[in-house]
Amino acid sequence: MTSLTQKDVTTMLGPLDDVTVAKIIATGATADEVAQAQAWLCNDEALINAGKPLPAGRVGELVAIVAVIEDEAEPDVARQS
Repeated sequence: MTSLTQKDVTTMLGPLDDVTVAKIIATGATADEVAQAQAWLCNDEALINAGKPLPAGRVGELVAIVAVIEDEAEPDVARQS
């Protein structure tokens, strides 16, 4: 198993700040686990409907890290009303 690099992470997940990339690398996750986390982030409803268990372990940790960044990037709909 090889360690993820910043290039690996940004290639798989797109541009992220250095702190987020460092958090992802620090999890010790593999490229396959990052891909699984990305699948959950992009299409969680379909995975749940297909009976897949909720992400746990490193995949769950990755989902939590990236979800926070995505939530911060989305405009606040409540403020726009």
